[in-house]
Amino acid sequence: MSVKAKAARESYTINTEYVLPNDTNHIGNLFGGKLMQWMDITSSVAAHRHCKRVVVTASVNNVSFQHPVKQGSIVTLEAKVSRAFSTSMEVFVDVWVEDLVTGERKKCNEAIFIFVAVDQNGSPLPVPELIPETDDEKLRFAGALRRRQLSLVLAGRMKPKEATELMSLFVD
Repeated sequence: MSVKAKAARESYTINTEYVLPNDTNHIGNLFGGKLMQWMDITSSVAAHRHCKRVVVTASVNNVSFQHPVKQGSIVTLEAKVSRAFSTSMEVFVDVWVEDLVTGERKKCNEAIFIFVAVDQNGSPLPVPELIPETDDEKLRFAGALRRRQLSLVLAGRMKPKEATELMSLFVD
């Protein structure tokens, strides 16, 4: 069965949360684990929208906590598939905090999640190819292969000399 390619925009997912007292640590900042939960949920919806299959989190390749998020803040998470491989998808999540008075948004965090589409027995299923359209989508799409190769090398599932896309960063 052939799986039709899909545009990245078709997976776009947005989630907005208030940071409540039970979401924070002893100094009033959002728990990193709570933010990770919100990012996992939001990115899994994006992955599902791309492949219309059950998806499971395979890994979190990058999480960046750039700025603390205070209690009472409004947090918006935006996720979109950045690249699809045979059975897996890389999903970028951008996290924004909103100024409660001005409404101005500031990026405070980001993460990269990897999901695998699975059947009822947990076996991997093919996913549609991704068509990047915007400059940002094209940039993230191009970087995804390098990130994948780095992860495979670090996991011992690929020999460094086979990571040609990754090596091209270091060889003239």
